Amino acid sequence: MARVCQLTGKKAVIGHKVSHSNVKTKRSFDVNLKRKRFFVPETGEWITLRVSTSALKNINKLGIAACLKEAREKGLIPSVKKTKEKAAAHAATKK
Repeated sequence: MARVCQLTGKKAVIGHKVSHSNVKTKRSFDVNLKRKRFFVPETGEWITLRVSTSALKNINKLGIAACLKEAREKGLIPSVKKTKEKAAAHAATKK
């Protein structure tokens, strides 16, 4: 699983590690991701997301429903309809 925030789309960026002698070597700056469960009151469901800590601040400020709506508009997470269809197809294959 890629280290990408599911709400903001943040991912690692590449930069330089600079030594005392000013020698530059490549390194990556990873995103501070946390796996977090959220209760969505509109649907009455719990969802688990990998979100950055800055996205957690946005959720506290705007609410989970607004953040999910924005992420769906950006195409970062699938719509609820697609997710339910995928779950139904998965359940049908298990039978």
